[in-house]
Amino acid sequence: MKRVYNHRRFPGECMYKRRNTPPLFFLPFLLCAILLLTAWQSPAPTGPELPAPTIRVSTHMVLLDVVVTDKQGKAVNGLKPEDFTVEENGKTQKIAAFVSPSENKFPEPAALPPGIYSNKLQYRSPGAAITVMLLDALNTAYSDQAYARGQMLKFLQEQYRPGQRMAVFALTGPLWVLQDFTSDPQVLYTALQRYKPELQKFGTAPTSGSGPAAVTMTAAANASVAGPDANVDSGLGGNGGGGSGELIAQAQSAIAHFNAIEIAYGNDQRAVLTLAALNSLARILGGMPGRKNVIWVTGNIPFSLIMENQTVTNAELAEDLPSLNTRRVEQHAAGNYAATFREAHLDEIRDTECRLSSAQIALYPVDARGLSVSTSIDSQEIMRDVARETGGRAYVNQNEIRFGVQRAFDDLNATYTLGYYPENKKYDGKYRTVKVKVKQSGVDVQAREGYYAVEPTREKHYNPDQVVAAALQDTIPDTQVTFSARVLGPSENKSAPGKIGVDYLVDATTLSTEDANGGKRFNIDFYATVFANGKMMAEHSMKIDKTFDAATYQQIVQHGLLTHVDVDAPAGGKRLHLAVRDNQSGLVGTLSASMP
Repeated sequence: MKRVYNHRRFPGECMYKRRNTPPLFFLPFLLCAILLLTAWQSPAPTGPELPAPTIRVSTHMVLLDVVVTDKQGKAVNGLKPEDFTVEENGKTQKIAAFVSPSENKFPEPAALPPGIYSNKLQYRSPGAAITVMLLDALNTAYSDQAYARGQMLKFLQEQYRPGQRMAVFALTGPLWVLQDFTSDPQVLYTALQRYKPELQKFGTAPTSGSGPAAVTMTAAANASVAGPDANVDSGLGGNGGGGSGELIAQAQSAIAHFNAIEIAYGNDQRAVLTLAALNSLARILGGMPGRKNVIWVTGNIPFSLIMENQTVTNAELAEDLPSLNTRRVEQHAAGNYAATFREAHLDEIRDTECRLSSAQIALYPVDARGLSVSTSIDSQEIMRDVARETGGRAYVNQNEIRFGVQRAFDDLNATYTLGYYPENKKYDGKYRTVKVKVKQSGVDVQAREGYYAVEPTREKHYNPDQVVAAALQDTIPDTQVTFSARVLGPSENKSAPGKIGVDYLVDATTLSTEDANGGKRFNIDFYATVFANGKMMAEHSMKIDKTFDAATYQQIVQHGLLTHVDVDAPAGGKRLHLAVRDNQSGLVGTLSASMP
């Protein structure tokens, strides 16, 4: 059996081996080309080094970020690997890698030379641990957005501490970056001031308890305007025995049914867009070391990460009650939709949960509605479920939601990262429970409760071209595959005068290889695209599918993998978007560069 190797310091559990087409590209003698770029090759990051394990095709390292605090919520430091016990499906696992909170520090990088771009870790978020604030306008009512924004501004004014580093994103349909990573509270404050609440685009705007259960609430509210029990004939010349009153009741029922369908469509679209945003975050943050806390300020999460275990909504339960024959049409629609919704995106949700786990992303849902008597219990439980499944915390039904934000920062200082190879080597798509214990009394332990044993790239619905297309639309660089690039203008590009030239230098430690013919095989796609006002104007791609002998392979690991791509230079082109996809792991790295 062939082996697949991934030399990441912490390979995630969603790795895989994939058979590919015969080689399409032959690299000339690599070392001479590498030497030409040593002048602009960015320095390698320094920091805590973990084992770079050899991974068999049937073996995956599972990563667990474990927050250990005392009963007062303060970090417990000084623990060692032997202080932890990890169980998967009730069986104790051997800890293979360990990082303490004090080791998650990375130095500031040197400046990049002119004309050189990089998505390497030290340039994306150097120094402190990573925190992201996600302002969710898509799933939050207009008035609640304004309240949450005020709370975040108050947090920056009163509680933001020196050295904390954060980026701010907004989910308005697509995912937007309001502010890239910075430790300057004034910069963050200005970015939040520029952000304005937005009205919803799909169906009825989310309310307290929006989501599948809210279909019944809204439909019932519409029906109550002039339902069967209302005096609908009053003032209309009816005789109280049916006639126009019955017709009006039927019309009202039809309108309520239509509204229920419209809301169902809106909820479904919000689920699709929210999943796309979480996958984008996994690509953007996935190559950065350590735990990433995403503070998700939202009024509602339109799905549970464990759909099979999701609590049946009231609408769905009512559909199965004996009163079935007495219920109105809009109530049937709500119940049927709720049942369908729970399974409509099962594959996508499972894949997303896997990618979040591999990226070491912990979600901290913060209820943008604050303390509210009308807040849905269902929606709060989904927030708690999402937090448990990713190792974060939910902050719900509280007025001062900024304190929930501060807790996410505090947890970073109490996080240990554990890695283990599960004894069960078969990735069968099933959910596996995980439990972490600490051999010390009086402590609280917080970690995700499990993961899906899934290899997304081997799923039938996986489309690599769609992954790259989505990655090229991300607003800031994706980091799963790291590389540097030098961009040459049409007059500088001697290999293809008149075209833009791009030299790629890929960090081989972020690529996967497999044993083949006594050497190591890479299978990588390179993309260069020119955009203007969000529209692609030119593109070119190239594949490297080649096996290198042991000596050349070691040079590639030491210096990087170099190649060159030419792309047309259309008039009006404004930005150059670059991507590198590792076809054996499905991971992607991207960059955005100025047109030369």
